[in-house]
Amino acid sequence: MAQPEVKTESVGTVVVAGAANLAIALAKLVAGMISGSAAMLSEAVHSVADTTTEVLLYLALRRGARPADARHPFGYGKESYVWAFLAAVFTFVAGAGFAVTHGVTTILVHEHSGDYLVSYVVLAVSFAIESVSLARAVRQVRAESRRWRTTPRRFLRLTSDTTVKAVFLEDSAALIGLLLAAVGVALSQLTGDELWDGVASILIGLLLLVVATVLARNNISLLVGRSVPERLRREIADELTRLPAVRRLDTLLTMQLGPADILVAAKVDFDDEASGATIEAAADEAERRLTARYRQIRYVFLDPTRTPPGVTRPPADPDA
Repeated sequence: MAQPEVKTESVGTVVVAGAANLAIALAKLVAGMISGSAAMLSEAVHSVADTTTEVLLYLALRRGARPADARHPFGYGKESYVWAFLAAVFTFVAGAGFAVTHGVTTILVHEHSGDYLVSYVVLAVSFAIESVSLARAVRQVRAESRRWRTTPRRFLRLTSDTTVKAVFLEDSAALIGLLLAAVGVALSQLTGDELWDGVASILIGLLLLVVATVLARNNISLLVGRSVPERLRREIADELTRLPAVRRLDTLLTMQLGPADILVAAKVDFDDEASGATIEAAADEAERRLTARYRQIRYVFLDPTRTPPGVTRPPADPDA
């Protein structure tokens, strides 16, 4: 059985996003300290959280691709969801928590004491850099959605590759956060009221909260043991029912073992006259067909079973 491999494109997407976020975080931190803007400091923490997230996602890709061994016969694919979940938690605690708290503090007690110009410059540069990172994530999403013959939106909703999903959502949130920070700083400058700077910081925190919640729920679902999307499940069922000597597919179970690993298990009713050799050949053919058509399918198990009494079996497919 072939072993899982690190998805090179996903690694590249994560590395580009991490490098961009690190550079942006430093620039925002300096701008926030010089300008005294709560929104800028919240954006700095936002970028620090994103950078830490990329490190955790990189670990997810590397550790999740380790080969199976005696203690983990199905490999380490699910470990990638553990690290991705920790990344979502960090975004929730560090990013959203700081932004909301600092925004409230700014509204209550803070007075702006610095230069606004540096904030605008850093925000503009950050927007350009984040756009480059997001563009790479968008390219990967579009390529993957074409390969799966679905829309980018549906791919993002159903994909088991949490790394590309996390980068796409975080970069999108980063661009929105930059716009919120720019509006907050501009309104504070125009009105002389720090309320708007604090409100922008709170909104940035709430934005991070939404992203962290979406990613956490997705990773929890995958850790528990999520099945493949319904369309893929139907296609797998069709392949199995077209096997020679197969009369009925009683049960079909699937599970995402990792971003690139799928387990398929089925109870199959074969012809009563089918010999042991015929059943063995059908099982081998099932694995060959499914793994050839879907490279993510790594394990295929068929359990020959009898049709329950009282259940009428459909006629055999003459084209099978």
